[in-house]
Amino acid sequence: MAAEEVTLSGHIQHHLTNAKMCSTDTGLAFNKACTDSGFWTWHIDTLAWSIGLGLIFLWIFRSAAKKSTLGVPGKFQCFIEMVVEFVGDNVRDTFHGKSKLIAPLALTIFVWIFLMNLMDLIPVDFLPALAGFVGETAFGMDSHDVYMKVVPTTDINLTAALALGVFILMIGYSIKIKGIGGFIKELTLHPFSSNNMALQILLIPFNLLLELIALVSKPFSLALRLFGNLYAGELIFILIGAIGFMQLPLHFVWAVFHILVIVLQAFVFMMLTIVYLSMASSDNH
Repeated sequence: MAAEEVTLSGHIQHHLTNAKMCSTDTGLAFNKACTDSGFWTWHIDTLAWSIGLGLIFLWIFRSAAKKSTLGVPGKFQCFIEMVVEFVGDNVRDTFHGKSKLIAPLALTIFVWIFLMNLMDLIPVDFLPALAGFVGETAFGMDSHDVYMKVVPTTDINLTAALALGVFILMIGYSIKIKGIGGFIKELTLHPFSSNNMALQILLIPFNLLLELIALVSKPFSLALRLFGNLYAGELIFILIGAIGFMQLPLHFVWAVFHILVIVLQAFVFMMLTIVYLSMASSDNH
């Protein structure tokens, strides 16, 4: 029983471990050699899959734009137009400022995150086993030392990077619309205010603390919500994969349900980004 538990634990741990690359005194190192390498460790599977899926997104939409016609659109063009209109309608209803960036940004976020989430539907053992086979046959590596996480959004580093990008845009839009002085006033003179100057000065530290917490919590919520939902879904797929003969029907049932999570999390990240940028662009607190 103990051996089975260790085996199952090792199976789960192997699937949840990223392929790593780092720089050491002897040159580039990978995976287990990067255990104590510190902050500058690259998750090369996350980078490869996220960049590759981003390029697929660009290729799909560029192909649709080049093949677009003024007449009756084909099925492919119709589908792409539906996605663009869906995102555009949500931007018009939610973003109350004026910016040419928001709609393309929202479209990129929605489709890119959806494609990254969609990798969760690939049978959980297929690509890691293929990577292990290639590592063993082509490079003479032990297949157990080859790691491959194929769902970029199950990596907190990826979701945090996306959220950090949104956070930088929030700060940028706030300063652009309100100016540096207006941005500082927003952080120090709200939510508590007073006509008494001395009291207002005393309230500044409390206002600053509350506003900074509210500001920083937004990217945290973006990163953790996306990561948590996809990580939990991936973990369930791994547990199903460890069952054995029943894994295919159970995988199908969970995959059907998980499709909702995949689409919903991409939509939620997009909508919260639009809302946060709309709030940052508003000159009313």
